[in-house]
Amino acid sequence: MARPAGKVEKNAEQAPTAARRGIQSIEVGFRILDVIRKTGRPMPLKEIADACELTVPNVHYYLVSFQKVGVVQQHADTGHYGLGPYALRLGLAALEQFDVFTTARPIMAEVAAVTGHTVFLGVWGNKGPTIVYRVEGSRSRPLLELRVGSVMPLLSSALGRNFLAHLPDALTRDLLAQELASSVPESHGGTPGNSYTMKDVQAIRDEVQKHHISRCRHALLPHFTSLSAPIFDMLGEMTAAITLMGPVGAIDDELESGTARLLREKARSISAMAGWVDPDAR
Repeated sequence: MARPAGKVEKNAEQAPTAARRGIQSIEVGFRILDVIRKTGRPMPLKEIADACELTVPNVHYYLVSFQKVGVVQQHADTGHYGLGPYALRLGLAALEQFDVFTTARPIMAEVAAVTGHTVFLGVWGNKGPTIVYRVEGSRSRPLLELRVGSVMPLLSSALGRNFLAHLPDALTRDLLAQELASSVPESHGGTPGNSYTMKDVQAIRDEVQKHHISRCRHALLPHFTSLSAPIFDMLGEMTAAITLMGPVGAIDDELESGTARLLREKARSISAMAGWVDPDAR
């Protein structure tokens, strides 16, 4: 017997709405797990309930189920609840599947859309800081010199300065020595903004580590500026960076500007997906 047409259409319309709404009990359960995760230690039942703004019986109901599947474990000596072995397995599986390139692409597109300028993803390659992806903004200028595969200098690019400030000296020492050796003072015909000493190197490192972002004006390309924010892995090691570049004056490149904050926040969100925990938030 055929179903009434109107009834089928009604159910079809309701399904997407239900899907968007989600399952509230799952969301509550993960809120409980997140409280335990953020605390970083086993917690008594009442403390978990208070932090979640839920009743003790309600939280206990969730914890019993979580214990059965190994996501939560109750410590026999104190009765406190902590994350269980299956939570660790889930976390490790997620980290194994993490790919900075795939994760960064939509975030870079968002930054390019908001700022209107070109955004690059850079990693440390065999020859140094290397561009592996780029997204154009609505106001992007042609940057033919900076293609996917281009290797950036350490001292005269925002991407390079980021790696200089965060990587171990053993990785950057040889490239740094080459650039310092080829650095020609302006008084001897060198390009303005491209003459460096070890004092300058330390100043660059200090600035990047203080503001958690690097900046480079005029040095890489005349009349262009760039900001670069680091991306870290779960061990706190820098693995990549997102860099915004555009004409001087078109980008607010002050280190505490709204543009700089946006770039830092987006880089931190990528880092968080890789398992990085902001030490300032601990």
